[in-house]
Amino acid sequence: MNNFSKFFSVLIVFIFLIQPSIAQRVKGELILGMNATQIDGDEIYGYHKFGLNIGVGGIFPYNKYWSLSIETIFNQKGSYQNDPIQPNDSLKPYYNIRLNYLEVPVLIHYHDKGGITFGLGFSWGRTVGIEEIQYGKKVETTTLAGPYKRDDLDVLVDFRIKIWQKLKFNFRYAYSVLPIRTRIYTNSIHQTWERTQYNSMLTIRLIYIFNEARSQSSAPDIIENNDQ
Repeated sequence: MNNFSKFFSVLIVFIFLIQPSIAQRVKGELILGMNATQIDGDEIYGYHKFGLNIGVGGIFPYNKYWSLSIETIFNQKGSYQNDPIQPNDSLKPYYNIRLNYLEVPVLIHYHDKGGITFGLGFSWGRTVGIEEIQYGKKVETTTLAGPYKRDDLDVLVDFRIKIWQKLKFNFRYAYSVLPIRTRIYTNSIHQTWERTQYNSMLTIRLIYIFNEARSQSSAPDIIENNDQ
């Protein structure tokens, strides 16, 4: 077990220790969404690679304004650019990489009275699959041999709004804190330069909430009555 996974295991145990009644108020999440991603530092620009963002989660209310969420998701990132000679030939991309991750996002949320939720947090991801194509040819890359790092640590900004009963619309932005790769590039006149690469991701999701009514009724009120 590496340092990242140890940290997240300790975090989950700590949450239950500091709040004994939290399991009785936990809200469940079913998550289905799509990513638009790019890799900063790969000499390709634009969120042109699309992928899945699916999984489950739990929301732990502290009071009616604040909560903590932990998710387990399958997350696809990467980068894409068409063949500059034959831009409409999707079978022979100039560059195409897909990075599959299993991730554990942890966020703190603020719940506005109008039903809008703002969140901030981080996510640890473990690479479970890589497929890279360059100049129309597959690059031999594995999760163990590299050159991509096996772990990805992201900072997250999250926005949610209720759209129908227990269904919420979610927009999320994520960016790697640590480089996922360092690469040397060479041009036609044999000039070389080094670039560090980072995942950048825009996500839209639908989130279905379980146990929401019970959680809201049992969550402690943040406002105290001073007359009692």
